[in-house]
Amino acid sequence: MIKRLFILFLTTALTIAAYAEVTYQTIPLPRSILMKGGGYALLVKGQSVSFPAGNPQMLRNAQFAQEFLGLTPQAEKKKGKPAVQLLLGLQSDNPDAYTIDIGKKGIIIRGASESGVFYAIQTLRKNIQGEQGDTVSLPYATIQDEPRFAYRGMHFDCARHFFPVEFIKKYIDILALHGVNQFHWHLTDDQGWRFEVKALPELAKQASRRPHTILGRNVGLWDSSNTLFDDTPEEGYYTQEQISDIVAYAAERYINIIPEIDLPGHMVAALSVYPELGCTGGPYSVWCQWGVSDDVLCAGNPKTLDFLKTVYGELCQVFPSKFIHIGGDESPRYRWQQCPKCQAKMKELGLSKEAELQTYINKEMEHFLAERGREPIGWDETLEGGLSEKALVMSWRGYQGGIEAARQHHRVIMTPTSHCYIDYYQLKDPNAQPLAIGGYVPVSKVYGMEPVPAELTAEEGKYILGVQCNLWTEYVVSPDHAMYMLLPRLAALCEVQWQMPDTKDYKAFCQRLPALLQMYRSLGYKYCTSYE
Repeated sequence: MIKRLFILFLTTALTIAAYAEVTYQTIPLPRSILMKGGGYALLVKGQSVSFPAGNPQMLRNAQFAQEFLGLTPQAEKKKGKPAVQLLLGLQSDNPDAYTIDIGKKGIIIRGASESGVFYAIQTLRKNIQGEQGDTVSLPYATIQDEPRFAYRGMHFDCARHFFPVEFIKKYIDILALHGVNQFHWHLTDDQGWRFEVKALPELAKQASRRPHTILGRNVGLWDSSNTLFDDTPEEGYYTQEQISDIVAYAAERYINIIPEIDLPGHMVAALSVYPELGCTGGPYSVWCQWGVSDDVLCAGNPKTLDFLKTVYGELCQVFPSKFIHIGGDESPRYRWQQCPKCQAKMKELGLSKEAELQTYINKEMEHFLAERGREPIGWDETLEGGLSEKALVMSWRGYQGGIEAARQHHRVIMTPTSHCYIDYYQLKDPNAQPLAIGGYVPVSKVYGMEPVPAELTAEEGKYILGVQCNLWTEYVVSPDHAMYMLLPRLAALCEVQWQMPDTKDYKAFCQRLPALLQMYRSLGYKYCTSYE
């Protein structure tokens, strides 16, 4: 008896010690944390987690609770009191809202939708990360949370360097951990075509391969005579079956994948297979350097639109996303000025400048996508020739494009280079980190971003849907390198996406960050160990 009491006393003491470490101060920081006092709920490995019977999404959430929390899924109507209950029915206009109530009845998670329940599980997961043993003590508390923005994005470029399917799934897992719900996937560019088009089988087979890649950084104008290359081919593309698998994997984690195939520029890889679609007729080769090519799709060739509609038609079959990114950035018009076909098309349409040719192509593709229930996103250059009412603008050359678009009542996603380009260096000393494209965007810069500019009225500010960071991969050559560039800057981004501006505090964020870094280590994620 005495031995039992001693074991009980020791267990209680250890429980209280463990409790002292749990404050629910996670990243992103929940909107409200009310510590109740008076006791602890025990989360024991193997305990049951209940979910509404007949709801496959909630079953999947329960399986995530099994994976992340060590619990056993159990349909709601089965006998026995579960340690954790997953419920719907939270009254909120925000579908991603949730509450976690930790008290005498155990742990009750309630979401405004299935996605809210998933985010609650992630929050609970981050609170028990690092706890030792099969039992975790959680102090009584009520947590309420919801994200500020409906669009919480992160971008990844797989055109400049190809990344395997396994890593794309890991990338999605990392996004899910941080509450991201939009994955902007850049699939094609001058240096590689990564999307299989079954009607054009040679496109991916040939355009996905470049014989070598420039060593070091492109500086100034392109001059191959003074340039060194590696001797390693860069190749690979995603089959439609692989993409469908990735799309389903992301959807289970409440992440929508927005594919991007850039037009009419950034198309040299495609032109290498179909030179007749260029203004000069080629020959063209998949680019082995970085930068912006003068060679773009010929706007005066009717085959160009046939090609684009074939590609985007299959893209829409594989990606269910309502939004499709059509690019539209960095498309020089020099070739169009010299091209008889383009000049004839301008005369036919009554256009006075070459920029309007790009608008003509954009609007043709907008109409094509609209017939399929899709809406286009374009980089802020697409504003130059006018946009349809439903087109979204991604503002990357600063804030001004987004401000102008919002004032025109276009929906906007803010992603300015100054705060959101994480292919830039994250430390002041370039020699203390891998080669990058340039620039300097530390964690503090990402954290300090305010997506809704003060210049906008309250009504105009409603057109800012959200914010994302972009990870271009000219100089990012491996999965570990990609994670290093992503983390921990993604942690800063997720607080921008979730928290209201008056609750953000960089000093407090830095105090919470070490616990998340410990989680990165335990998950095997590479990350930058210093942050500024």
